Amino acid sequence: MVTYAGYQMPVRYPTGIIKEHLHCRSQVGFFDISHMGQCLLRGLNIMKKLDLLIPSALNNLAKGHQCYSVLTNASGGIIDDLMISRLDNDLMIVVNGNCKEKDFAYLKSRLNVQVLSDQALFALQGPMAKIVMAQLSEQACQLYYMQTVKTKVKGIKCIISRSGYTGEDGFEISVANHYAREMAELLLSFQQVKPMGLGARDTLRLESGFCLYGNELTDTITPVEASLHWLIDKNKRHFPGEKIIREQLQRGAVTKRIGLVVEGRIPVREHQAIHDSNHRNVGMISSGRFSPSLNKPIAMALIDSQCSDASLYAYVRNKTIAMQVTPLPFVNPRYHRRN
Repeated sequence: MVTYAGYQMPVRYPTGIIKEHLHCRSQVGFFDISHMGQCLLRGLNIMKKLDLLIPSALNNLAKGHQCYSVLTNASGGIIDDLMISRLDNDLMIVVNGNCKEKDFAYLKSRLNVQVLSDQALFALQGPMAKIVMAQLSEQACQLYYMQTVKTKVKGIKCIISRSGYTGEDGFEISVANHYAREMAELLLSFQQVKPMGLGARDTLRLESGFCLYGNELTDTITPVEASLHWLIDKNKRHFPGEKIIREQLQRGAVTKRIGLVVEGRIPVREHQAIHDSNHRNVGMISSGRFSPSLNKPIAMALIDSQCSDASLYAYVRNKTIAMQVTPLPFVNPRYHRRN
């Protein structure tokens, strides 16, 4: 157990990170993510008001759908990344646990915010998650990737979405705190489901090429520098940092995010400097772990956008570690999308 975002959370369970990780890739992992921040945004024109704070466009977000975006500051940096769900006339927001206090303060200064401090949040992730959910909620099982619904599980009111930070098909279940233990025990009662700690959560998201706030995303890194161009609406105007972000889109950013497969068995870790073939420092590792799925070390890095070398190098314990630039994600996603 470790302290994380003000909570005591498990790094791993007795079987260990590798077995947890592979179980999630083959069956179902259960994650307690109740440390994350949940809130409702309410009021007249709430879509338009939130639209002014993010580089994505919300005008096409239909009821019962989700989108991923970021809150940006005046210099184009990322305050936090977040999931936005449209529920009837309200918007439900999920933010990172380490950022929720500053996020809520920022949102409250601009919007009508109801913090859902009385809600727990769980996730089922893995190829058999749909088999488990089919026995709990027919409505939730009918969702496609990035959709959400208000439903009941064994008579308990829930808000369930279908997305997933592991790259697998999966569901996120928001439930009142006083039902949290009952819901957790219910989900863990299925033989396909095993609990997952922070270690497996990190290796799963890294293999899937997802950014982690504090690593790939910070208040000084823009969405363009983090290679999140796709979430920026081309026609969007009047959001914080717009001028800087537009200039980077047109002229290119100084840095870019890349994937790396490490040769050999020695992992490269966060903050490790990266060098090109001419021994020049061209960037830094932002996340680095051993990949249980690929059985080799992998990493993501923020490097000089002018660097085009296919091979890069790090120096670990007086050894030169070669790394090959590779497309992200490292493993193919298996979301339940519409055909």
